[in-house]
Amino acid sequence: MQNQKLTFYSIVAAVAGFLFGFDTVVISGANEPIKALWDLSPFYHGTFIMSMALWGTVLGALGGGIPTERYGRKKTLFWIGIMYAVSAVGSALAPDAYTFSMMRFIGGVGVGISSVTVPTYLAEISPSKERGSLVARYQFMIVFGIFIAFFSNYLLKGVAGDWDWRLMLGVEAIPAIIYSILVLKVVNSPRWLYLNQDRKDDAVAVLKTLGIQDTEQALNDMKSSQHTSVQQSLFSKAFSKPIQLAFVLAFFNQLSGINFILYYAPEILESAGLAGKDSLKNSIYIGGVNLLFTVAGMYLIDRLGRKQLMLIGSIGYIIGLFMVAYCFYTLLSSGLLLLFILLFIAAHAIGQGAVIWVYISEIFPTRVRALGQSFGCGVHWVLAALITLITPIFLDRNDGIFKDNPYPIFVFFGVFMVFQLLWVIFAMPETKGKSLETLEEELVSC
Repeated sequence: MQNQKLTFYSIVAAVAGFLFGFDTVVISGANEPIKALWDLSPFYHGTFIMSMALWGTVLGALGGGIPTERYGRKKTLFWIGIMYAVSAVGSALAPDAYTFSMMRFIGGVGVGISSVTVPTYLAEISPSKERGSLVARYQFMIVFGIFIAFFSNYLLKGVAGDWDWRLMLGVEAIPAIIYSILVLKVVNSPRWLYLNQDRKDDAVAVLKTLGIQDTEQALNDMKSSQHTSVQQSLFSKAFSKPIQLAFVLAFFNQLSGINFILYYAPEILESAGLAGKDSLKNSIYIGGVNLLFTVAGMYLIDRLGRKQLMLIGSIGYIIGLFMVAYCFYTLLSSGLLLLFILLFIAAHAIGQGAVIWVYISEIFPTRVRALGQSFGCGVHWVLAALITLITPIFLDRNDGIFKDNPYPIFVFFGVFMVFQLLWVIFAMPETKGKSLETLEEELVSC
C-alpha cells in the first residue's frame, strides 16, 4: 500500500514536468505564424517571443528555492500549476506581441520554479536505491510533454486557420488545471517538515505513509545532516564542490544545443529541404525518440549509474552533432540529416536528460538543497535563454548570419561536447546507490 502511495505522489509531482516540456516546446509550432502575424524582426522575435518564457524560467529558477523552502514543496507545486494555466489561456488569447510575451513569461516562471521544486521533492521522498528512477520520472514527464506538444502541433495544423497557433498554446490549460487539483492530495516532504518546520510528528506520519519502518533512525539521519549546513550559506566554502558540479553539469547541458534543436526543430528541418507540414511531422519523430531513450535512461540510471550514462550520452552527442554539421556542409539528403539529429536526441535523453535533475537534487545537503537546485537550474536556464535569444540572428531565413547553411552552429556545440566527455571521465563523481546523508559527507567540507 505504501509503495502505491509513493508511486502516486511521485507521478503527480512529476506531472509538473509534463507541463514544463509541453510549455517550452509548444512554441515551436507557433513560431512562424506569430512572426508573420506581427511582422517581427529576427531580434525582436528572438527577444520577446521565443526567449521571453525562458527569461521567466531564469527568474523562476533563481528564485524558486525561496518559496520551496519557506512555504514547502507541496504548496509551491500547486501554484506552479496555476501559473501554467494562466499562461496557456493568456497566450492563446493575446491580442498583441506585448501581451503574448508577458503570458509566456508567466509560464516560464512556472517552468523555472518546477525545475527547482519537483526534483527536490522527489529526492526527499525517495528511498536511496530508487532515488534515481523516481527523480527521473520528472525528466520522463518533460520529454513526454515535449512529444505531446509536437504531436498536438501537428494535429492542430490547419484545423482553425489563423487560430491554429492559439489552439496549440491554449490546450495546455486542461492538464494544468487537472495537475493543480491532484497535487492537493500529495504529502509534504518529511525532511522539510522536520528540518525546516520542526514538525516531528507530521514528519513521522509522512515517513510511515512512504513505507519507512524505522522512523526514528530516519529522523536521526536527517538531524545528523544539519551540522555542516545549518549556519552556512549556499556559497560558503563548505559547498564549493556541489556548486562546481551543478554549474558544470548545467553549463554543458545547454552547450549541447538541446534547446536550440527542440525550439527550432521545424525551422532547422525546413532549412534542410522539408516542407512546413513535413517538418512538424518529423518533429514528432524527435519527440518520440526523446521519449523512448528517456525510458531507457530511467531504467539504467540506478543500474549503470549517472557517470556511465553521461559517458554514453557524451559520445552520442559528439557523433550526432559533427555528423549533422557534415550533412549540412555537404548538402547530403535531409533523411540522413534527420537520422543524425535523432541520434543526438537519443544521446541527450539517455545521458544529460536522464541525469541532470537527479544529479543536482542529490549533491546538496537538505538545508540548502532547494537553494542549490535553484542555482543549478538558474545556470541551466540563463544559458537556455541566451541561446534561444540569439538563435534567430543566426538561423533566420532572410537575415540570419548562417541563413544559407547552419553547419557552424553544430560544430560549435560539438566542440563543447568533447569538453564534456573529458569532464565526465576525469572530474564527475558517481552518486548511484548512496544516501543523501552519505553524499553530504563525501561532497561537503566541514
